[in-house]
Amino acid sequence: MLIENFKVNSPNVEYENDAIRSTYSYESTDLTHEDDGKWTITPTSTEYQFRTATQLPKLGVMLVGWGGNNGTTVTAGCLANKHGITWMTKEGLKKPNYWGSLTQAATCRVGNYRGEEAYTPFSSLLPMVHPNNIVWGGWDISGLNLADAMERAQVLDFELQRQLVPYMKEMTPLPGIYDPDFIAANQDTRADNVIKGSRREQMETIRHDIRSFKQQHQVDRVIVLWTANTERYSEVAEGLNDTTEAFLSSIDNDDSEVAPSSIYAAASILEGVPFINGSPQNTFVPGLIDMAIEKGVLIGGDDFKSGQTKIKSVLVDFLVGAGLKPTSIVSYNHLGNNDGMNLSAPQTFRSKEISKSNVVDDMVNSNSILYSSGEHPDHVVVIKYVPYVADSKRAMDEYTSEIFMGGRNTIALHNTCEDSLLAAPIILDLAILTELLTRIEVKRDDQEDLHAMHPVAVLLSYLTKAPLVPDGTPVINALARQRAMLENVMRACIGLPPDNNMMLEFKV
Repeated sequence: MLIENFKVNSPNVEYENDAIRSTYSYESTDLTHEDDGKWTITPTSTEYQFRTATQLPKLGVMLVGWGGNNGTTVTAGCLANKHGITWMTKEGLKKPNYWGSLTQAATCRVGNYRGEEAYTPFSSLLPMVHPNNIVWGGWDISGLNLADAMERAQVLDFELQRQLVPYMKEMTPLPGIYDPDFIAANQDTRADNVIKGSRREQMETIRHDIRSFKQQHQVDRVIVLWTANTERYSEVAEGLNDTTEAFLSSIDNDDSEVAPSSIYAAASILEGVPFINGSPQNTFVPGLIDMAIEKGVLIGGDDFKSGQTKIKSVLVDFLVGAGLKPTSIVSYNHLGNNDGMNLSAPQTFRSKEISKSNVVDDMVNSNSILYSSGEHPDHVVVIKYVPYVADSKRAMDEYTSEIFMGGRNTIALHNTCEDSLLAAPIILDLAILTELLTRIEVKRDDQEDLHAMHPVAVLLSYLTKAPLVPDGTPVINALARQRAMLENVMRACIGLPPDNNMMLEFKV
């Protein structure tokens, strides 16, 4: 049963004209290690207060790589939905939708009614910006208008593209930052729309672009999101980017180890604009993270979690949780879009390999019965460029586990991922949830005033392969736990308890 309109009836919730206030008792545990080697677990309770502003802003989203496959696909998809564009294929009439989006196409359990489970759309838990109302813009090193770029991407059906051309032919990306040292050499043929000058001049240009976009489109809030080519890892070193001062000094000195993505992030932070990294490179060097925290500007990343990695974060969690021991995980991909061409360079592939490989770490570390200290499954990731398959990426995985009494179990998967059609809804969710997080304030019972949530947005972990978290925060990759974290924080904002699946009301 689906219910869309509801109001929580609780003394802990107060509905104001422009906000929802809730008081939430957070149950957790404290662990202490005794001298005799035993652990003591103590349940604790901490009261939190939340305030969520309910007035929705006019939202502008600026994409770095707007003219790429992901940028054109998400823009086209929103336009098709907004204007109700339908199109014919050999399989019949197709209608636009937002399937694949957590905020627009998923539901949450809120209770039961006469023995029937009741669910509500994820987007109805708290007021969220609707994708149809987002104003799109951004940068690209290719100067093609979005209609021509959409055709180049070869993602959407031609009949749909034909109807979208009038809406997209006047959309042209702003010049982008191009540094051939950070991406594959094969990208040089696309680089006809670039920002000249030093790194400081490039950063100031980006800052000016953000201000101009906000003024031109009269938007209340802007979010910048990187969906451009994967970069190589940049060096992290003392005096280079380990502090805010060192990082900004490196920009002033035009240091060659300052990556374009880090320049975009710095420009966004200095403009008070959230920045989300959708690729696996180490955009957020320590000095940049410190800058975001100092200025209270939200950042999140890294790398969209769309196909193979999302399945891995479910399957390994299942295997380890069931007491089976994964000993070999081999992941093979081939794809033919521009992302695949860029990843054919060893230095950019290494960034992707790192983000894909670390996804099982927390699940392995959760079970010392199966894995002794330092033990880890053999984990190999391979990506190959095959132009013919275009955006329809093939992902093949083999999971081998040790089972009872020396036995072995092997699971082999073949997954065809239409890359940009999976990534586009994630871009939407990242933008929508990022905007929502800027409207949530919170305080513990030992704090005097409400304040914004931590600038490093761990709540976006569900959508990223290598979740960016604050220092001292455990990295969680298991997909179900990531979703539960996000959903339960939102439930707390409206006074609902976490969905713990105990269902005790039916067991007594």
